[in-house]
Amino acid sequence: MIGIVAVSHSRALADAAVHLSLQMGGAEPPAVRVAAGGPDGDLGTDAVTIAAAIDEADSGDGVLVLMDLGSAILSAETALEFVTAPEQVRLSPAPFVEGLVAAVVTAAGGASLDEVAAEVAGAGDAKRRQLGAAGDEVTSPSPAASVNEDTVDEDTADAPSFEAVVVNPSGLHARPAATFVKAASRYDADVRIADLEAGGDEVSGRSLLALMALGVRQGSRVRVSATGPQARQALDELRSLIDDGFGER
Repeated sequence: MIGIVAVSHSRALADAAVHLSLQMGGAEPPAVRVAAGGPDGDLGTDAVTIAAAIDEADSGDGVLVLMDLGSAILSAETALEFVTAPEQVRLSPAPFVEGLVAAVVTAAGGASLDEVAAEVAGAGDAKRRQLGAAGDEVTSPSPAASVNEDTVDEDTADAPSFEAVVVNPSGLHARPAATFVKAASRYDADVRIADLEAGGDEVSGRSLLALMALGVRQGSRVRVSATGPQARQALDELRSLIDDGFGER
């Protein structure tokens, strides 16, 4: 599993962001190290400290580094001169908090360094998409969509799907979205999810950012489909999670 390093001017900020991300990451999150603050506890960053954190986090699968702003970026770039395997390190341009949460959840699912780096690179886009849709009129689900019926659909033998209504009070916000992604990532299956109330565009069920960007609200009807050797097992668990409100009913 890849390692992750959080670089911030503020130790308190980095510790809080890491705590949040590890809560989302589940029982077996990746190794996350903090390189934050100056030597006297003041604001600042240090390249040598960052390099040490990178080496400590590296288990052989590479390390993703997330930075907050300004000189943190310069310090991280300088740190690459001191690390043992700089070719195995990626500096991410993602927003600090969103990127850190997405990196931990994605890495916990077994994704490679390149896959995690690609996922978190779109962290800012996900928030912009959500805010851009914030002013849209929200329509109530139709009576037909408010009934959680089992509508397993097999257009082909290897592409089962189901439709269900999301009952969580806040919809698929960060915690249930992370739970969905972790469950989908446990199986040898390509899981897709679509919000039927918002047009039905499908996104990967393994992408936390894509799932959150859908903006699925309480009462929305979603369609979850899967292909692959463990498609049925994945759908069974995901259906149970949605029906149970991800433990938030």
